[in-house]
Amino acid sequence: MTTVLVSGASVAGTAVAYWLAQHGYSVTVVERHDGPRPGGQAIDVRGPALTVLERMRLLDAAETMKTAMRGASFVDGDGNELSRDTEATPTGGVFDNPDIEILRDDLVELLYDATQPDVEYVFNDTITALGDQGDSVAVSFEHADARDFDLVVGADGLHSTVRRLTFGPEEQFTRRLKTYVAIFTVPNFLQLDHWQIFQMGETSLAAVYSARNNTEARAILGFQDAELRIDYRDTAAQFAELERRMAADGWVRPQLLQYMRTAPDFYFDEMAQIVMDRWCDGRVALVGDAGYCCSPLSGQGTSVALLGAYILAGELAAADGDYQLGFTNYHAAFNDYVQRNQLLVTEDVAGGEPIPRDEFYRVVHSIELKDY
Repeated sequence: MTTVLVSGASVAGTAVAYWLAQHGYSVTVVERHDGPRPGGQAIDVRGPALTVLERMRLLDAAETMKTAMRGASFVDGDGNELSRDTEATPTGGVFDNPDIEILRDDLVELLYDATQPDVEYVFNDTITALGDQGDSVAVSFEHADARDFDLVVGADGLHSTVRRLTFGPEEQFTRRLKTYVAIFTVPNFLQLDHWQIFQMGETSLAAVYSARNNTEARAILGFQDAELRIDYRDTAAQFAELERRMAADGWVRPQLLQYMRTAPDFYFDEMAQIVMDRWCDGRVALVGDAGYCCSPLSGQGTSVALLGAYILAGELAAADGDYQLGFTNYHAAFNDYVQRNQLLVTEDVAGGEPIPRDEFYRVVHSIELKDY
């Protein structure tokens, strides 16, 4: 049986693990966190990605976990409402189509549960070295003993270790979008009822939306800066930067900054895309954000990850043991779609202006899925 190591247990990693196991591969997933990573924003599953969930028999479960947002408001610095929208929300929810808006960690839990008991998980660990031996890949870990695998799949996100070890430094593949965002869980202190509130300050954005049937909320703090470079692992520096940036812009920022310091799932990073001319090298392949991050600003990152995982596993299976052919066909089947989705993020979108809905959905539906 062909053995595959998947690095990363978020959307792309759990999805590709599921499909590889379904196709008869022996799959191990290594994840730096001590379990499926909590937190993250409300994300959207759209178009053909809904078909992937349906083929996983997870669509009905995902429907029951929808955020069920009723709409969104924009307020001024004193909290006075300036406008409201009950047809769509700034986080990407649109109410007149079958899209599913779901919390990122809820979707990951669904995918993780679907892989049980067919997939081995190794938590609290990470890859430190990869060595292509021709007929296998020698993998060293930070904690576990070294092991050999037939194939390795990097599903470890924007700052992928597998990509760095196989293709080189991250910087050469990164398209920066000049925007930084923090997301974290807070109490529903505004007593929101399936609702989102946004406030645009002089130099920053703050937002709060209710989650999990109003029992909690998620907060977003964001700002634009073309020159800033801040380590995504340096939480103390991130706290300091956010406090400096948010200080003068009012609304509920003081409360959010207090909650930020004790949030169990604080996340901060630069919005960026990963642009590569190939996602496979030898016995190593990339999937999801590791190979072709579209960024949350595209509104398509989760859907593209689900689709990429499905197609990669399907093309490997269809190649009947010829992994090089499978990798080649994966790129050929998916590259144009990835490029179209990355182009959804224009300078206007990064600055806050949405792409026309008809144009957006033409891109969403511009791929036809094989039934592997």
